[in-house]
Amino acid sequence: MTGLRVADFDFDLPAELIAQDPPVERGQSRMLAMDRATGALRDASFAEFPSLLNPGDLLVLNDTRVIPVRLYARRTLRREREKPTGQIEVMLTEPVGENLWRALVRPGRKVAIGETLVFPSTSGAIELEAEVLERGEFGERLLRFMPVDDFFSVLDRIGHMPLPPYIHRDDAAEDRERYQTIYSRERGSVAAPTAGLHFTPQVLDAIAARGVELARITLHVGLGTLAPLRVERVDEVHLHRERYTISSEAAASINAAARSARRIVAVGTTVVRTLEHCALQAPGHPLEPHSGETEIFISPGFNFHLVGGLITNFHLPQSSLLMLVSAFAGRDKVLAAYRHAVEEKYRFFSYGDCMFLS
Repeated sequence: MTGLRVADFDFDLPAELIAQDPPVERGQSRMLAMDRATGALRDASFAEFPSLLNPGDLLVLNDTRVIPVRLYARRTLRREREKPTGQIEVMLTEPVGENLWRALVRPGRKVAIGETLVFPSTSGAIELEAEVLERGEFGERLLRFMPVDDFFSVLDRIGHMPLPPYIHRDDAAEDRERYQTIYSRERGSVAAPTAGLHFTPQVLDAIAARGVELARITLHVGLGTLAPLRVERVDEVHLHRERYTISSEAAASINAAARSARRIVAVGTTVVRTLEHCALQAPGHPLEPHSGETEIFISPGFNFHLVGGLITNFHLPQSSLLMLVSAFAGRDKVLAAYRHAVEEKYRFFSYGDCMFLS
C-alpha cells in the first residue's frame, strides 16, 4: 500500500492501561482472539491458546535471552582520572567487535569522544572501563571496553534488566526471571520477545499433547525495533539490523510444514521477521540452516510466505511492530481490535496481555 503515513497507525491509549508489572503468575494474561479474514473478535484468556491451535501446526519460538545491559557509569576527567563526575546511564545495544559495543548514553550531551567511562559495583569497586570512540545521533556512542576475564559475568553482577521506557520504575529482582521467556537460552537480546513471556511449562505440554510441533529459532532483539519512528511516511521507515540463527533442526521443521501446507504459527513479531526475511532471500526454495542479519520492515501490502498465525502482545502507537501486525491482518481490522482492547481495559505492551491472529 502506498501513501500511508506513520500517523495512520495511531490510536488513543490511556496511560493506566500500560502494564507496569507482569501478572502475578506467568501465563495468567488475557488474550484477544481475532479472525483475520473477518475481523471477528473474541475475549479469551491465554490459558485457552493451546485449544486454538490445530494438530499438525508448527509453533515457532524465539529462544533468545535478554542480557542485563543497562549500566550506570561515572565520567572521568581525562586530565585527572581520579576525580569522577556525575552518573551516566549506558544502555548497551549491539556488540560490533571484540570489546566493542554500540550504546545509548543518557544524558549524553557532554560525553565526548576520547572520554573514559568507569562502571562501579555497589561496593564502589570499578568493574568495567570503556573509552568513547564515536558519537552518533540521539545519544548513540561506540564504546571500547577494557578486556576482562568474563564480560557477561560482570554484566550479570552489575547490570540491570533493560525494561522499556514506558515502564516507569526501576527494575526489580523478579524482572531477572519475568523479563525472560522460560525457554530462553541464547544470550544476546537487549529487549525481550514479549509474546513468549506468557508461556509456561504446562502450556507447552498442552500444546505438544495437542499434536502441535515446536521449533526454535533465534533473533536477538535490538533497541532499533522499539525505537520511535522519526519519519512521516511509512515508505521512509528503515530499521536497524538484528542478528538471527536458523538451526538445522528448525530449518527441517519449517520446510516440512511448508511442503505439507501445515500452518506455521509465530510466537511474536521477532519470529515473523526472521522467517519472512529468510523466505525472501531464496524465494521458492527451502530454508537453509544459517546465521545472518535482517533489517526487514513489514508493512501493509507485504506478501507473507511462511507465517499463517501470530500470537503477539499489543504494540505502541505509530510503531513498526503495529505496522507488521496490520500487514498480517489489515490495518482497519487491527485498529478496530485495538479500540476494543482499550474499551475492555486489556493491559498493553511488554508485560501486558496478548492477541492471537489466525
